[in-house]
Amino acid sequence: MLFRGLSFTLSGGELLRVAGANGSGKTSLLRILCGLITPDAGEVRWHGAPIHGLREEYARQIVYLGHAPAVKGDLTAAENLSIACTLAGLTASPEAAREALARFDLPAGEIPVRRLSQGQRRRAALARLMLAGTVPLWLLDEPFAALDRSAARLTEALIASHVAGGGAVAYTTHQEANIRAGMLRVVELG
Repeated sequence: MLFRGLSFTLSGGELLRVAGANGSGKTSLLRILCGLITPDAGEVRWHGAPIHGLREEYARQIVYLGHAPAVKGDLTAAENLSIACTLAGLTASPEAAREALARFDLPAGEIPVRRLSQGQRRRAALARLMLAGTVPLWLLDEPFAALDRSAARLTEALIASHVAGGGAVAYTTHQEANIRAGMLRVVELG
């Protein structure tokens, strides 16, 4: 068991950093929070109801970005973004998708993602945040991994804006983050 006795509430307008050494369970906790893993004991609740009974309803209320970029190498960044938004139930016009990719300094054109650097692949996944402002809960596993300074600052600003707008964000990171958001709490694992 990675952790036990862990209990917390995350409300709109709050930022939660999940901290701990490698192997302490940060990624596992985020995967539990988004419903990909069932906890050995206890439960995750959304508005008082266990998430395992909410299924698609809960899935539409979260953005989960894992530590791997989760983009398809044969598709362009724009195609990846379009598919991710469609699967999440987000409506995004081609213009909005191009703008989101441009903000992350990514080509929307014909270049397959497999030809992009690791940092560019990460930015292709993070561009989804530009289109997910109305989704109340963001769960971000190592969102700053492989990012250059400019992309990291943009990601920090997106997170801060989401929290300032009443959204909630839980994230893990080993990098120094300077997120200027209202209520910041830290859960230390390990």
